[in-house]
Amino acid sequence: MKGVATFIISMMAAGAIYAQEVGRNDVLRIIKKVADWQITDYDKKHSRDTNWENGALFVGMSHWAELAKRTCNDQRYYDWLLKIGKRNHWQPGPRMYHADDITVTQTWLRLSEVFHEPSYAYPTIARLDFLVSHRSSSDLDFRKNHHDLFTRWSWCDALYMAPPAFIKLYTMTGKKKYLNFAHDEFRETVSYLYDKDEHLFFRDSRYFDKLEANGRKVFWGRGNGWVIAGLAEILKLLPEKNSQRKYYLHLFKEMSERLLGLQQEDGYWRASLMDAASYPSPETSATGFIAYGLAYGVRSGILDKNLFLPAVMKGWNAMCRAVSPEGRLGYVQPIGGDPQKVVAEMTQVYGCGAFLSLGYEIYSLL
Repeated sequence: MKGVATFIISMMAAGAIYAQEVGRNDVLRIIKKVADWQITDYDKKHSRDTNWENGALFVGMSHWAELAKRTCNDQRYYDWLLKIGKRNHWQPGPRMYHADDITVTQTWLRLSEVFHEPSYAYPTIARLDFLVSHRSSSDLDFRKNHHDLFTRWSWCDALYMAPPAFIKLYTMTGKKKYLNFAHDEFRETVSYLYDKDEHLFFRDSRYFDKLEANGRKVFWGRGNGWVIAGLAEILKLLPEKNSQRKYYLHLFKEMSERLLGLQQEDGYWRASLMDAASYPSPETSATGFIAYGLAYGVRSGILDKNLFLPAVMKGWNAMCRAVSPEGRLGYVQPIGGDPQKVVAEMTQVYGCGAFLSLGYEIYSLL
């Protein structure tokens, strides 16, 4: 008991130190720097606006847009998102069932609500109505490589990409069909991909039997980051009295406790959660999404502040160290589905999205 008490006291002290070291104006400045660099760089890319990578960026940018408007009366970030939404006619991505192509609709729905413009939501409503009324019955096994593999949420990333859009539309319309669809599909994915012993997610069924060099199971950092961040988005939206909320709360708490112990001394979570030695470099997309989930948990009172705040601030400081003087976030693992080597020069828009979402929560915690 004495050892536990000493640990808790030391964590509380560390949390106080981290909070003192980070000021609100410092947080605003670095979020703005990262957002501005990404906006300048965005049009140099030739990727589809409505792909999942940009969708994850837009989620983070919408968090920052709200904060910039509220604290600095700066409308530019909302204007940038509105420009992109309008030039895409507020459409989801082109693949009807694919969770990745629903990601952007989280932002379209948010903008519809912020600007009281129902038309921004119409294409999303049409897409989600179709999915609810034409539910896929495909199995979730990636190893079969069947043609309708992506008509279900058969990989853990999907739990970030799609469910928050369904939950958001439920809160906007009051129609339980969206909530019930998302809940049923979410639970099936969890039942299939969640390791109940390790309290972590396999990326998909191809990794059930794979092992890292150290003999441990393969649990991808960003993949589990997607899930914990997706859970944070869902918990933000679900009313406190909703009967289904306790399911997400339990999973969120269980994962958070596991992830807390997997953070490395330098504040980063690695590309492989169970074999950091094989992937020693920082990985900021995993770190950003995981720290974002934990930060939301602390701010909302779901997670114990004394235990989790030091890890959150350590993660934030680590993320800030990966930002170049120009505002480019480095050490972002490229598009993929499992742990890979990462170097400082690697950047991706979804890493920026994670940074902006985390920054919003850090500011709100201070």
